[in-house]
This record gives sequence, C-alpha cells and structure tokens, in this order.
Amino acid sequence: MFNALTESLESTLKNLRGQGRLTEENVAASLREVRRAFLAADVNFNVTRDFVQAVKEKALGQNVLTAVSPGQMIVKIIHDELVEIMGGAAREVPLTGKPPLGILMTGLQGSGKTTFAGKLALYFRSKKKRKPLLVAADVYRPAAIKQLQVLGKSIGVPVYEEGQGNPVEIIKNGHKFAEENGFDLVIYDTAGRLQIDETLMQELEQAREAVKPSEVFFVADAMIGQEAVNVADEFFKRLNFTGVCLSKMDGDTRGGAALSIRKITGVPVCFIGTGEKVSDIDIFHPDRMAGRILGMGDVVSLVEKAQAAIDEKEANDFRKKILNNSFDLNDFLKQLRMIKKIGKFKDIISLVPGLNKLPVDQINEKELVYVEAVLSSMTAKERKQPAVINGSRRLRIAKGSGTTVQKVNQVLKHYDDMKAMFKNMGSMSKRMGISAPTGSNYTPPKVKKKKKRR
Repeated sequence: MFNALTESLESTLKNLRGQGRLTEENVAASLREVRRAFLAADVNFNVTRDFVQAVKEKALGQNVLTAVSPGQMIVKIIHDELVEIMGGAAREVPLTGKPPLGILMTGLQGSGKTTFAGKLALYFRSKKKRKPLLVAADVYRPAAIKQLQVLGKSIGVPVYEEGQGNPVEIIKNGHKFAEENGFDLVIYDTAGRLQIDETLMQELEQAREAVKPSEVFFVADAMIGQEAVNVADEFFKRLNFTGVCLSKMDGDTRGGAALSIRKITGVPVCFIGTGEKVSDIDIFHPDRMAGRILGMGDVVSLVEKAQAAIDEKEANDFRKKILNNSFDLNDFLKQLRMIKKIGKFKDIISLVPGLNKLPVDQINEKELVYVEAVLSSMTAKERKQPAVINGSRRLRIAKGSGTTVQKVNQVLKHYDDMKAMFKNMGSMSKRMGISAPTGSNYTPPKVKKKKKRR
C-alpha cells in the first residue's frame, strides 16, 4: 500500500535537501512532482489541486528554523496537510443509545461487505465487549448467507437469516430478534449494488428508515482507487452514510481512495481491512497513515499489535532467561509463534522507520513455517537440551518435519547465533549492574573491594 507514492515523495523531497532556504522556485519544482505522484496514485484531481495549493501557501509563508532543513520543513507541512485531508483525527464509533444498536453495511458488489461485517463483529465483541448479532440480508448473491454463517461460526457470533426473503423484512425481524435475545449490537449485511440500481437503493433507504441504525457504513474497495470515491459520493447523496470502511488495503493499491474519500464526501474513514483474516481490521488513524506514506513508519500501531499479541508474563519470563543465559529451543519456538501472532513479517517491517525500505517482497515467509516444523518435530528433551541432538536425531527430525537434515542444521545454527547474542546481552547487563526481574535465579556478581594502600 502506498509504495509507489512513498517512493515518489521521498525522491521529490530529496531535491530540497541541501537547499539553504525555501524559495518559490524550489517549492514549485518539488510540488510539481508531488502533484504527479498524487495523480499517479489515483488521488482525485480536485483533492490533488487543493492539497498542492495548501502546501505551497504554507511553505512560502514559513520561516525555516536554523535547526531544520528546508527538506524537513516541507516534509512537516506535507505531513500535516495529509493528516488534514484524511480527516484530522481518528473517528471513534461511539455506539451510544438504547440497545440493540445497529450498523447497516452498504456498498458495491464485491467490495467486501460480508467479510467486513464479520470483522466488525469480532472487533466490537473482543475490543468493546459488545454482544453482536449478524443479520444476513443479502438475498441476491449466491452463497452470501452461507458465507456469513461460516464467518459467524469462526468467530462465535450468531447469524440471523430467513433465506431468500424480503431484505427489509429480514432486517426488521433481525432487529426484533436481537431485542428479544439480549444482543446489544446488530450488524446488517446487505446486498451489493450499483449506485444506479434504483430498486436496490430504495431497499437500503427503507431498511435505514425501518431500524434507524446508529451507523451506516459504506464499504469501499481500496483497490479501485478514485472510482471508489465516485461511487461513495453517489451513495452519500442517497443514504447520507456516517462512516467509510476501506477493504483490501493490504493489496496492490495506490492509495487514492484513502486520500480522497474524506475530502470528497466529508465523511471520515473509520476502519480499514488489512488482510484476509477476520482479525485483520484497524481503526483508521490519519496521522499514522500520513507517517507511513512519507516513509516514517508507524511505531504506535506496531506497539499496539505487540501488546495485543504478547502476554506480559511470557515477556518477563523471556527476559529472565536472557539474563540467566538459559534460553533454549522451547523459547525459540515461543518467540517464533509470538511473531506470527503480531502479523505477517512484511507488515511488521513496514511499520518500523528505516526498515520499511527493505526488499520484503524477496523475504520468503515460508522459511518461518519450515523453522516451526523443525522445532515442533523435536522431543521436549531435545528442545530443552539441544546438545543431545546428534546425527541420527537430526535425520529423524528432518523426516518428521518434512524437511532435510540441512534445514535442521540451519535452524540449530540460527539458535546458536541467537543464544550467543543473548549471552552477550546478559553479560553486558550484569556488568552494568542490571539485575533480572524479581523471582529469577540470577545473582549479580560480587564486586571485590580494593585494599587500601598503607
């Protein structure tokens, strides 16, 4: 996401480095490239024009501080303006009022509404402690109801359905069912439609009037760029939706929809889909997204992902083992699984400033699968005492993991390298007087007192 735009902007802003000051000439030259980069990223033409004009006015009106280069100054201005066009601050979905509260999902055919309905159900249940109900009101697409049922079962959220009935009546009955059975949130999955389909648009209007949902979300496919913005504008004129969900943000998308949709409709992007898993959903933070676009990474999101995936007790235990130099292959396996919980390796790298330029597409994540298979094929004793793994054991482990002895040797070499690194870290901590956490077996070394000379 945004790779081409990020590269174009970084290349453009490099030209300003080394310049003594911001002038009308060097700003104009840079902004011509910014304009091209935005249009290439499929950002709406009017949004691009207004953005460039706003940056130009602010850049020429700034006095560059002696401690800040012109390049740094214009990066700051562009960052702030990107945040502004994407909505300023993240929009929290309050969902306040008398339960059951409702979310009506709308959008084009194939935009990912059904999947996003499941993602929202899981998000509000796990993060906001809601009791959601999914309502299958897409009666036109083959297997839509079955898809929602499979999604609901995978996350433990019930699905209300009546088969191929009247969608407005199904939505009414689903709301009533939620009232009678103690659900405090209802997510209505409706049929995808074209904005010119008058009959189906009227159905949405009738459904909204019937249950008066707290939120009406428009789901836009980020892959179709500026066209998603045009469709959103048409839907907004009819439905006056309250929020936007951008699906498929992990795909080969140029970013035009994310940058344009708020400015054109006036409605904020609330959520983005970041992967195929039902748990791959994030709140849309304009400031964090601006940082990613400008190649600054997104450390805050990385920390949040880590906090959600990593158990604090496990983290403390791991720290003890580093300080005590008792790190074994069981710990190696735990760390590998911990990384997998946080997300795909290339997604993690993209959030780290400086590392987001690594050629992550060349990194074969299947290697991590092989490493886990090798470690899982070892016995508990072998993982606890790697020294016992001789030639015959290596052959058995290779056969059990479906790999080769060479792969087993590579895994053990990685472990030895990591253990050596941790041993150095532990030794350094001891020399600096940093003790292990309470409860560990580590005792700081005694410091000999020098004898005073008489």
